Amino acid sequence: MFDFSGVTSWIDQFLRLYMSDGWALFVEFILVGGVLLGVYAILALALIYIERKVCAFFQCRIGPNRVGPFGIIQSVADMVKILLKELIKIDRADPLLFRIASFLVIIASICTFGALPFDPALHAVDFNIGVFYLLAVSSLGVVGILLAGWSSNNKYTMIGAMRSGAQLISYELSCGLALMTIVILSGTMKLSEIVNQQAEMWFIFKGHIPAFIAFIIYLIASHAETNRGPFDLPEAESELTAGYHTEYSGIQFGFFYLAEYLNMFIVAAIAATMFLGGWMPLHIPGWDGFNNVMDFIPPFVWFFGKTFFCVFLALWVRWSFPRLRIDQLLNLEWKILMPLALINILLMAVCVIL
Repeated sequence: MFDFSGVTSWIDQFLRLYMSDGWALFVEFILVGGVLLGVYAILALALIYIERKVCAFFQCRIGPNRVGPFGIIQSVADMVKILLKELIKIDRADPLLFRIASFLVIIASICTFGALPFDPALHAVDFNIGVFYLLAVSSLGVVGILLAGWSSNNKYTMIGAMRSGAQLISYELSCGLALMTIVILSGTMKLSEIVNQQAEMWFIFKGHIPAFIAFIIYLIASHAETNRGPFDLPEAESELTAGYHTEYSGIQFGFFYLAEYLNMFIVAAIAATMFLGGWMPLHIPGWDGFNNVMDFIPPFVWFFGKTFFCVFLALWVRWSFPRLRIDQLLNLEWKILMPLALINILLMAVCVIL
């Protein structure tokens, strides 16, 4: 399979040819960080455009079609507009916590994004506890949301933050249990090893019924964690104007907006990595000709293809179902998803033992 290992090896050798090992490593860290931030921003703009077009398709509209060919520069125009907007000072708000909140949300999102395996040679950090790292770092975003709601000195933002805290903390349990089901199947938390074990067949097929159930549970729970409809109670416009970020403006609001869209990509990328083989192509045992053809497709194309498929599923759900009430949302987690995930993880353990 084609990958970027040749490119990254050439960059490493080139840097070490003209500078010491320590400086070469430092420059590589800077390059990796810059590339991650650039890809982060580009994906956010692409996802905003994609959602507008998908939303228009479901609602029998056209969507963005004026700024640039097919409206593809509309997201860039909106980004420039939000960067130029004034940062409004809020009376009786806690100025320090008010500013820190937006940074916490974006930092949690970027740290999770940096651990995703895009390709065998495009994996910034590959911890031996990669799944645990993803769960731990991604959960830090709820701290920023709670700080934003409390520090704004607004009853609507506080209600939105409390809803978001209850929702995220609840659905994180089902997300974690669904991912632990795959950890039991693979025997490791290292993301690269999990992907490598799916070289012959993806876990959603190889893991039998428990893996498929875990995939469905993860899709529902992760969608709720991203505060997207029909689970968008923390930002319910008809009830809370804009939820926990009502008082934010300019680039501070942009951080929340950016993190929301990238979180949608991140949860889809985790689903693609854990259940759909990550960068691994589709292989069917015994179909050697078909498998050879699949190997010609570059690994990063497989990864982004699977990820955007999961993103489309999330958008399909968002624009197809009405918003849940808060009691329905919590009942779905604690009375349905959570018991089902616990039973499913026991089923997977039995399958692995047998």
